[in-house]
Amino acid sequence: MPNPGPLSGLRVVEFAGIGPGPFAAMLLADMGADIVRIDRPGTKHRPTDVTLRGRRLVELDLKNPDHAAQALSLLDHAEVLIEGFRPGVMERLGLGPETVHARNPKLVYGRMTGWGQEGPLAHVAGHDITYIAVAGALGAIGPADKPIPPLNLVGDFGGGALYLCMGVLAAVIEARRTGSGQVVDTAMSDCVASLTSPFHGMMAAGAWKPEREANMLDGGAHFYGTYECADGRFIAIGAIEPQFYALLRKLAGLDDPEFDNQRDPKAWPSLRAKLAAVIRTKSEAEWTALMAETDAVVAPVLSLAEAPKHPHNVARGTFIQVNGVTAPAPAPRFSATPSAVRPNTTPGSAASVSAAWQAAARG
Repeated sequence: MPNPGPLSGLRVVEFAGIGPGPFAAMLLADMGADIVRIDRPGTKHRPTDVTLRGRRLVELDLKNPDHAAQALSLLDHAEVLIEGFRPGVMERLGLGPETVHARNPKLVYGRMTGWGQEGPLAHVAGHDITYIAVAGALGAIGPADKPIPPLNLVGDFGGGALYLCMGVLAAVIEARRTGSGQVVDTAMSDCVASLTSPFHGMMAAGAWKPEREANMLDGGAHFYGTYECADGRFIAIGAIEPQFYALLRKLAGLDDPEFDNQRDPKAWPSLRAKLAAVIRTKSEAEWTALMAETDAVVAPVLSLAEAPKHPHNVARGTFIQVNGVTAPAPAPRFSATPSAVRPNTTPGSAASVSAAWQAAARG
């Protein structure tokens, strides 16, 4: 059954890759796009890899000229291409933007790389951790003594996949308006730098220090951080606004007058220590029960395994079962054209997909 999501009818060809490319394609597929993933012949996928959901599968050896020609024929009827190879690889395969646009001028050519299509590092290997390091994000995350990589959420998925989706969909709107496609050069190093825009503004205003754990949002402030409880578990506190901070103080019994100095960075180290001592007097469950559904802005720190069981996530259906695996449900949510998860199909042929797309175009 066709996916009725808001991107229903959008035809996308995804050239198999890892990390942000497949995640971006998953997001588009959840929203209804018709995605064909081109894999190497004989590729085996783990059924537990939820990021590969919602695709048609076509197996092609792109180093084989006949198979590359089949890919070109498929692209003749697509609106979007997604690829995540190093610069120059698609061109060497005869599938670069100039070749493809000569046949299909409306195509949006989405390129996903770490360093971009040009620049001193363009052809250098990298991973999320190096991209966010050069962009300045990694240096701002972690305790005072050393930076800590925040999983690969910032580079691969936040600065990679989400920016690729945004750029591709913006280019699709433009292509439908003008009849001309374009290349969307999504470099994670660029996009992570974009994510840090608010902090550059705060630095310019003198409201952000370069040291870690010296600022309001990086663990420096006592009212914005994580604290260990009596049972060794943790709670997260984010009581930034005065009214929320006042409620936190009331519920936690923070009567010490020093806590009046909420916004004084000089007082933060002492207040962190005092607040930590208070939090260690109760278990995580006790603090959660005390603060539950209040504006004190306190929440339990859950593991990936625990998150699906949280009452709020259960009530909203935030997690679903995909191929027997607990996974996040499609997001965001649409009131009129809801997203949905489609299973992958068994490998088919480029010719059969091209024929189906041509038939759909004829209406």
